[in-house]
Amino acid sequence: MRTENLIVYIHGKGGSAAESEHYRKIFPDFEVIGFDYKAENPWDAKVEFQKFFSRCGKATIIANSIGAFFAMHALSDKFIERAIFISPIVDMEKLILNMMRRANITEAELRDKQEIENLSWEYLSYVRENPIAWNVPTDILYGENDALTSLETITAFAKKIGATLTVITGGEHWFHTPEQMKFLDNWLRQWSVKRG
Repeated sequence: MRTENLIVYIHGKGGSAAESEHYRKIFPDFEVIGFDYKAENPWDAKVEFQKFFSRCGKATIIANSIGAFFAMHALSDKFIERAIFISPIVDMEKLILNMMRRANITEAELRDKQEIENLSWEYLSYVRENPIAWNVPTDILYGENDALTSLETITAFAKKIGATLTVITGGEHWFHTPEQMKFLDNWLRQWSVKRG
């Protein structure tokens, strides 16, 4: 599968590799493929992602939401030349703690029961013990009304890793309106021209 000018699309939760089709028309000079991973946690993602990308050679990735989190956890500059993140989850610990707070679940309760309402002590413990160390050149697109990641969190993360950050006014975590999709496509085309 090794090829020059390869872009691998990594979907978010509930998405699919078929979404890569959308990006083919934006990047006509690249081979764009979708990665149909099955992992639902970062430790399984690490194994699955590394196995897949070891066959690709160095690639550019476009990763969405939790797909970006899994990519940052599993991959490194050994596999990835450049990353384009759309609504990435960049602080999983904070996200889980916010979900616990909204569900009125304490850490002690989660530790004792191990799993409550799709929240897992094993998952929380793992992300705490395995912080992300991401050193790949990265460009981030973020919606100002993202309900999963605050502007403060994404800004601090972008600054920490030296990423460019573009914020869509009125944008949400899931880009789906015609206006949001037009902004996304134009942003990607500008990225392609700048990198070309």
